[in-house]
Amino acid sequence: MRRQDGTISRAQLRQHGIAPHDLERLLRRRELVRILPGAFVDHTGRPTWSQRAWAGIHHFRPAALAGRSALRAALGPTWRHHDDTALIEIVVPAGVRRRPDPGYDVHRSRRYDDLVLAPASPPRVRVEHAALLVASTLGDLDAIQMLADVCQSRRTTATRVVEAAGTLVGLPRREWLTQVLGDIAGGTCSVLEHGYLHRVERPHSLPQGTRQRPVHGGRRDVEYREVGQVVELDGRLFHNTAAQRDADLERDLVAAVDRENAVRLGWGQVFDRPCHTAGRVGSLLTRRGWVGTLIGCSEACEAPGLWKS
Repeated sequence: MRRQDGTISRAQLRQHGIAPHDLERLLRRRELVRILPGAFVDHTGRPTWSQRAWAGIHHFRPAALAGRSALRAALGPTWRHHDDTALIEIVVPAGVRRRPDPGYDVHRSRRYDDLVLAPASPPRVRVEHAALLVASTLGDLDAIQMLADVCQSRRTTATRVVEAAGTLVGLPRREWLTQVLGDIAGGTCSVLEHGYLHRVERPHSLPQGTRQRPVHGGRRDVEYREVGQVVELDGRLFHNTAAQRDADLERDLVAAVDRENAVRLGWGQVFDRPCHTAGRVGSLLTRRGWVGTLIGCSEACEAPGLWKS
């Protein structure tokens, strides 16, 4: 019970010599409290998330945590992408049939044995597979942030997640997810640069900037040389070392010495708000002397109106 956060199943009680009449006595004395049919906890208060997760595994057995619940169990209560009030996700083998229960979202899988880390406490889908399956259902920015957080947790690496992607048949957006993971693994801005070109610059008829021009202290991500405007694309979602922070400040200092206007854009501006970003970049370029015209990427595009304002 200590290993299972104070929970135990009816089958486990039976294995340890607890007869049905013994169990009834423990329940009457409130030494055990039933959470779900066949699942018990050793206190009368509100069960914690971990205890409810264990109860689901006991009740639906053979079962393991899946999706966000698997990641929550692996990465701990401080993982910021999880809502502890949400349904607990459970996976069972394809041939298992269980009656649904409020508070749990149960899926069946033909690859149960391949995906599940059975010795884990609690049993759960492997971090790499869970991260990919969850990320494949999210929008671009949320998927990038979640994958980066998982890889930075030290529970896995981007390389291992890429390897896992090759084992998931029919994984949605496999190529894009692999690109993002490659970006995380290599510390480059390739995905972000591609996003800026295809979501911000080209669809809104901004002038085509010069890419990766070598300068003292590094390279310019995007440079509009005719008007002296620089766009730095910060593909790293973290600054986890003093050296990384120092490199950023050095690039900004070089831009100031060269009398270049430099702005720094991240994942949110490129993937979540590309039209607003195009409008603001267009405004900067116009102030610096650009005589072109910003064009909306669609009828609903807000960039031209933002630029004119």
